Amino acid sequence: MNPRYLLAQTSLFGRLAASHRRALADVCRPVEIRRRAVLFEEGRGGDAFYVLARGRMQLHKTAPDGREIVIKVIQPGETFAEVILFEEARYPVTAVALTDGLLLKILRRDLQRLLAVEDFRNDFIAMLMRKQRYLAERIRQLSTQSVEQRFFQFLREQYGATERIELGISRKALAAAIGATPETLSRLLRRLQATGDLLCRGRMLSFRPGFWRTLLSGKAADEL
Repeated sequence: MNPRYLLAQTSLFGRLAASHRRALADVCRPVEIRRRAVLFEEGRGGDAFYVLARGRMQLHKTAPDGREIVIKVIQPGETFAEVILFEEARYPVTAVALTDGLLLKILRRDLQRLLAVEDFRNDFIAMLMRKQRYLAERIRQLSTQSVEQRFFQFLREQYGATERIELGISRKALAAAIGATPETLSRLLRRLQATGDLLCRGRMLSFRPGFWRTLLSGKAADEL
């Protein structure tokens, strides 16, 4: 794993000057994590944010009734926990490994030193604004879209509109990621199989040929 290469692929650091990426790569600390391990917990203090190099991470908040509300499933190349840099030094979500993985840990003190560079600082602020818009859209989706719409939206974001998808997470984690119960997700999958649109075998999802084209060309395209 080459930290410089990975940082170049992220939306946060990809547009930085090569010299800035090299400086940042020099302060990255590799962290191995095992499936189901908790990286940090909501409300706990912290001093670092992360770049995911390998695997998948789930970020969730805990509702007053104890339910886990999934905010995002992190894919390789994505950054998370940047809020720890500027607000109260406590994590606003819990981060759990959905698979074995590898992270790059970046300490707040090291990044703050680099933020003194104007170009670096401007790119970083732009990234934070994009993430804020994403979270606002995520809240809108959970409050206005159906489970089916959220299901297809998640698959497109995580895997693309492809006919064969091998899930990198469990169905329980998938249900949480779309704001549904495992039972509701199971009913949706059974219905899609009954109509011939989908075949489920373990974590492999196979859609009928042309399914995504039909879906995205119809009324549903405006809703996904």
